[in-house]
Amino acid sequence: MNNLQEKFYRKIQETSLTFVRSEITSIEWNARLIGLKGARGVGKTTLILQYIKKNLPLNEETLYVSLDNIWFAENKLTDLTDSFVKQGGKYLFLDEVHKYANWAQELKNIYDDYPNLKIVFTGSSLLEILNSRADLSRRAVVYTMQGLSYREYLNLILNEKLPIFSLDDIVSNHLTIAQSLNSRIKPLQHFDAYLESGYYPFFQEESSLYYQRLEEVINLILEIELPLLRKVDIAYVIKLKQLLHIISGSVPFRPNISKLSERIGINRNTLISYLFFLQEAHIIKNIYRDAKGITQLQKPDKIFLENTNLQYAFSPDNTNRGNIRETFFVNQVSFKHLTEYTDHGDFRVARTYTFEIGGGSKTGKQIEHLKNSYVVADTIEYGSGNKIPLWLFGFLY
Repeated sequence: MNNLQEKFYRKIQETSLTFVRSEITSIEWNARLIGLKGARGVGKTTLILQYIKKNLPLNEETLYVSLDNIWFAENKLTDLTDSFVKQGGKYLFLDEVHKYANWAQELKNIYDDYPNLKIVFTGSSLLEILNSRADLSRRAVVYTMQGLSYREYLNLILNEKLPIFSLDDIVSNHLTIAQSLNSRIKPLQHFDAYLESGYYPFFQEESSLYYQRLEEVINLILEIELPLLRKVDIAYVIKLKQLLHIISGSVPFRPNISKLSERIGINRNTLISYLFFLQEAHIIKNIYRDAKGITQLQKPDKIFLENTNLQYAFSPDNTNRGNIRETFFVNQVSFKHLTEYTDHGDFRVARTYTFEIGGGSKTGKQIEHLKNSYVVADTIEYGSGNKIPLWLFGFLY
């Protein structure tokens, strides 16, 4: 245990507080059991270390461990917890819980046996909180963490503190908001850089290796997490990569499931399940005509890559500006709002608003007959009437 504490203190010392994501203020840290899910590389570990450094005593009361540490090959989490609590432990942070066999059952036991212990755990976006053996859904408060919004990216690179705006605010007061933001920054100056390589926080580390690292993240999800957590046959991983190549070559992709399953050699129902898993893993985003109550075997109407950086990573020679616009919009808006396919316009959001996405000269002729309909236009700093700048939707979180 001393070795684990030493590694924790070293990590804390190396953790910077220069930029802290706004997600840290939306988590109810007083809850007894908190789960933080998200795709690899979005900054879950950094967030919890920053919280510890800002708020908790760095002594025997606090411990952070990663469950992929080799120490757990011969030691149990329950034994570590018992020893930690007996030595005065109050705050236990468990990283990468999906790397530890039987983590859910042991975590349930720990929760029940140590009522004064507060636990925070992180894991893959594929993490199952509800299962037949250990139902943590009634015990844990679970949050999902996404990559950087455009607002967070600007705050990071410009050392700013630009605020979040609600969807209703943006729709109703976009001109006033745009005027306020344009007085502080030039939003279009950095927009393309964000679209290409600004979604994952590790863009700061070695910019020349960004896409290589992103490819490694995707490979780990496909080759390790999906087989481990969704029982995907390892022999099908190459077919998933083929599927992603096909999707990235024609995003937004309107799937013909029968032809696609024949082309890559996976039966129809398995293919639809895999599309569902890829969305869970935050690699693609499936858009449905009616997204409420979707099942694992429901065919999506459109498929996007989860974020624009993936488009540049997977298919840099096939980056269509129209596709990039729609991918950005879906990524930023759907994190907090139900986003659906519609026959009139491009997207219906929150079952209230209809949006048509386009370039600066885009008009609203196609949707002018619809109530609560708006044009979302690229390359403009300010909107007018029902025409809203695309970049402004990067300020929703």
